[in-house]
Amino acid sequence: MAVQIGIIGGSGLYDMAELVDRDEVALSTPFGDPSGPYVTGLLRGKRVAFLSRHGAGHRVLPSELNFRANIYGFKLLGVERIFSASAVGSLKDELSPQTLVIPDQFFDRTRGRISTFFGHGLAAHVSFAHPVCDALAKISYDAASACGARVSRGGTYVCMEGPQFSTLAESRLYRAWGMDVIGMTNLQEAKLAREAEICYTTLALVTDYDCWHPDHDSVTVDMIVANLMQNAAMAQKVIAEAVARVPDTRGCECSHALEHAIITRRDAIPDLVKQELAPIIGKYVK
Repeated sequence: MAVQIGIIGGSGLYDMAELVDRDEVALSTPFGDPSGPYVTGLLRGKRVAFLSRHGAGHRVLPSELNFRANIYGFKLLGVERIFSASAVGSLKDELSPQTLVIPDQFFDRTRGRISTFFGHGLAAHVSFAHPVCDALAKISYDAASACGARVSRGGTYVCMEGPQFSTLAESRLYRAWGMDVIGMTNLQEAKLAREAEICYTTLALVTDYDCWHPDHDSVTVDMIVANLMQNAAMAQKVIAEAVARVPDTRGCECSHALEHAIITRRDAIPDLVKQELAPIIGKYVK
């Protein structure tokens, strides 16, 4: 059975307890090594691949993540859909700790991160107005509701550089802009998944309010860790339920995102680029 579903685990979510028939797959890519080996196995009868975003022991900072290698590795495994989970801070009163948010927009506050497979003689521009797969987001929302999670669908995820958290001025500005949650990882994953024609959705797990909140200074590390663990336990249930609900075939636009995106004349694309990107562009460029 081919691997069709990928799971990216963030802070606190380092494993999927229900995953059986496990095997570790170490991959190399033209972009370097992923965060670690992919753990493949069966989850609710579906073949999946799990990747711990920050590596074993949580060793990799958000700015150090090799996003291209991580997504390319999923593509090599045959993955068509990715469920991503990550810890976030809340920018809204109503999005309290232990709320699961399924955002539908991103806002980029990172600096200099590589977030495309293209370049080096190949120009391509995918549509990214709607960065999350709506079909996969609905599956996630329905699964979260079925699991009894406190869940909110929609909203904007601010992706900041980190590793430091926001200043108070920044936090207040993001609230004034109408942003909903803030994290450090998901935007580049979403961009690269779209280029790789992989459906992508985020489960943003609120651990605490960002520093705008008047009670922020009274929040202890122990409180945040407790929320992190509660969120991770719920995320495992929600992702397992979502995986069980994934249909065998896709009808969304993610599956042909590159169809009209490649601008470079085919005979002008360097042979090495064609070779390295064959898993991604192979059906359009021979």
